[in-house]
Amino acid sequence: MMPVWILAVAAMVLALPSSLASMYATAAERGDLLSTMNSNGSLRALYGPVFGDSIGALTAWKGGIFAGLLAGIMSLVIVVRHTREEEETGRQELLSAAMVGRRAPLTAALLAACAANALVAVLVTAGLAGQGAGGALALGLGIGATGMLFASAAAVAAQLTESARLAKGLTGALLGAAFVLRAAGDAGSAGGSSTLTWISPLGWLEHVRAFAAERWWVLALFATAVAAQSAGAYVLAGRRDLGMSYLAARPGPARGRLGSAGALAWRLHRGGLLGWSFGFLAAGAVFGSMADGAAELVGDNAKTRELIERMGGADAGGGAVGVGGGVGGVAAEAGRAVLTDAFLATMAGLLGLVAALFVVSAVLRLHAEEAGQRAEPLLAHRVGRLRWACGHLAVAFGGSALILLLAGLGLGLGHGEDIGPAVGACLAQLPAVWLVGAVAVLLYGVAPRFAPAAWAVAGASLALGWVGPALNLPGAVLNLSPFAHLPKLPGGEALDWTPLLALTALAALCLAAALTALRRRDLTI
Repeated sequence: MMPVWILAVAAMVLALPSSLASMYATAAERGDLLSTMNSNGSLRALYGPVFGDSIGALTAWKGGIFAGLLAGIMSLVIVVRHTREEEETGRQELLSAAMVGRRAPLTAALLAACAANALVAVLVTAGLAGQGAGGALALGLGIGATGMLFASAAAVAAQLTESARLAKGLTGALLGAAFVLRAAGDAGSAGGSSTLTWISPLGWLEHVRAFAAERWWVLALFATAVAAQSAGAYVLAGRRDLGMSYLAARPGPARGRLGSAGALAWRLHRGGLLGWSFGFLAAGAVFGSMADGAAELVGDNAKTRELIERMGGADAGGGAVGVGGGVGGVAAEAGRAVLTDAFLATMAGLLGLVAALFVVSAVLRLHAEEAGQRAEPLLAHRVGRLRWACGHLAVAFGGSALILLLAGLGLGLGHGEDIGPAVGACLAQLPAVWLVGAVAVLLYGVAPRFAPAAWAVAGASLALGWVGPALNLPGAVLNLSPFAHLPKLPGGEALDWTPLLALTALAALCLAAALTALRRRDLTI
């Protein structure tokens, strides 16, 4: 798992300089981008302020925050996987029966996370050294330090909670809160000087200011936080028994009715679904509020316009989007409207790609229940495998429809126009989302050992859909993603039901094959 994460984080950053250099070839174009970004609060909320007009500074602006987010996710997964998850499965008890210290598992997990983040830092530094050695080192160290901060936070969460799922959820919530605080601070302050930005660790990464008069002292904030959190985790680990936690699970019996497999699945998934729903509604509102600023951001930059139009399936006819009079003004307004629709279509596509991550995580709960030996006692009673599986799948596939519906509502409300096209654009992503989920079910049903490979399917779709157009990959490569076959709505294309029905039918076939295989195979021991 670690090599995939390391390469993905580094590749996302290292792919940016070439694309930025092609879109903003001259210093004047980069200067216009800087002034436009720093005067648009909605766009600052997404990417942060721009501190310099060099290619290196733009790379740090465009990819730094998101690389920090990915490094944080990678780190929390590594630490929880090798601490609380090992205790849950009973493997840690076997190791601890030998001459292994009480804090050795925590030390090993933090060292693994440290190694992963160090490799990310090395790759980023080496790959961007041509843009400036000092800036490359500052950005690499900042991304690695962000990952270690959330690794140490996950170490504390693993001591506090009884389940790995809850430990990941708490650390993920902290990561989300850091992004929201930074976004709120940057939206209200052009120079990143807001108190909210300084509270957020992602704001610290922004304030390293790689390639723009680096602030090396900000890295000391990361070091202090990592040391304090790691020390706290070690103290907590030394004062609890193996398998125990400081936040005890609520004793039974469970409240409410659990009279069916579907009700149990809902109880298990409802907390996560609530978090995803809130996140998609908020993300849709933020993206919708940015739509009118898309034309202002692009200006007369033909290459940037071409990229947004290619991702959104639109063609603005190559006209300038500036304000003019007479026929020229009408053409400019038409071009602005088309570009806004293309931006909305691009954001709807991005939300669909992220929704695929939700459906995979919900589907793989089946695998977690089976591997944790919680499914076997349930299936020993009058509960068939199909009823048990369909309860989880109903939440997974129905939940993906719910979060995309909420994303469409947020997109329409944020844009302030007719809500219907925005909702339709988000719901049009469902067939591709369901196909990715169906592939995850198929992997689980046929070969549960390889079920986690579904994350690679979702990740590849995300990479092809979001980064592929920017890298100008061949159409044959982009078409490997089911999302490439969807109509680009709103405004990009006329609604064509053929690909939607074809993807839905293919997802249904995968589900049927998966459930048939699940019914016939033995449970994992």
